Amino acid sequence: MSGKWPGGFIKKTAPTVVGPTDGEGGSASGIWTLDQVADYESQGLWPMPVLPRELYMWGSGTSGGLGQGNTTNYSSPVQVGALIAWSGLSVGDAFGIASKTDGTLWAWGVNSYGGLGVGDTLDYSSPVQVGALTTWSVKLATGNGTSFAIKPDGTLWSWGKGSAGSMGHGNTTNISSPQQVGALTDWSTLGAGSYHTAAIKTDGTLWTWGMNAFGSLGLGNTTYTSSPQQVGALTNWRTVAAGYVNTVAVKTDGTLWSWGNANVGQLGSGSTSPRSSPVQVGALTTWLDVACGYYHVVATKTDGTLWSWGYNLNGQLGLGNTTNRSSPVQVGALTTWDKLGMGKYFSSAIKTDGTLWAWGSGGNGQLGQSNTTTYSSPVQVGALTTWSVIGNGSHHERTSGGITKG
Repeated sequence: MSGKWPGGFIKKTAPTVVGPTDGEGGSASGIWTLDQVADYESQGLWPMPVLPRELYMWGSGTSGGLGQGNTTNYSSPVQVGALIAWSGLSVGDAFGIASKTDGTLWAWGVNSYGGLGVGDTLDYSSPVQVGALTTWSVKLATGNGTSFAIKPDGTLWSWGKGSAGSMGHGNTTNISSPQQVGALTDWSTLGAGSYHTAAIKTDGTLWTWGMNAFGSLGLGNTTYTSSPQQVGALTNWRTVAAGYVNTVAVKTDGTLWSWGNANVGQLGSGSTSPRSSPVQVGALTTWLDVACGYYHVVATKTDGTLWSWGYNLNGQLGLGNTTNRSSPVQVGALTTWDKLGMGKYFSSAIKTDGTLWAWGSGGNGQLGQSNTTTYSSPVQVGALTTWSVIGNGSHHERTSGGITKG
């Protein structure tokens, strides 16, 4: 078993890892199990320290989705304003939300359902502050016109499109300002799909709500629910991601599980049969992180390798072809993959050296390659080696974003 630390992996063959010397890493010693990592994550002790960063966006400028004060398309990363104060980011389809190091929350782009959280449904082409609070964290997620955030106090908040009950408020009403989901203060991490949501609490339990077509909530049925429902009784869930009508999660023991629709192999189970309860993907115990696109999944292992499966018409699996895969397939042979960020029909990732890579559909310039070309293998975005955060959100197909050290 091994655990991830900024700057490397902690495992039996390398029990001591010292992070980068620029203040954004750290050091740790000993042999860390994934259970220990999960425990530290739940206490807020494991993630990288929050440092000020520059914010960049690229792709389609529809409705001001790039935050540039206009509706122009950009096929290469362009900085949003001149501030070096950003810490967290999530990108939806033609909109984005981001937090600053002072704890404030900002949003921009299309706002048809109130997904920007600013109390109206007007589009904004430049970042506008969401309320006046200074208690927002880097734990942000976006779905189909919806936004989510977990605050440092463990409370969960959502706003935007209420379709199918995906915001978890017990109804299907659109909400244009952040509203707390229940009253609990023990939420740890979450994944927002197109119409359903999954989240993990600090006690390791897994909860889902929203659209349940094909059993994407993992509750053993196909009944929609607009309030969080626990998936089974296990307390060893570590990370979760939600796609269109599928969900994927990793347990603290390093095993990988998925459920929901499998029509193009997105469950990774080797079949196209849907599952309404979690089913293990293979028998390996080395999975680390996972991210969902619309119909495809990308994941990393503790050895730094990258794997993908599911729909591949646009080359979003990064395998150099457009063949669908129903089981995990390794992307290249590198062992330096780190953070994942997904779009509807494209994928992106940051390596441990701070470089940014993207592949799949590029029709709106969302791959950042200064063109609108589709690529079926990872290509580097520019030459920077300081990328630290990448926009994520399974539904977006027109925009991308990332944060890099100023």
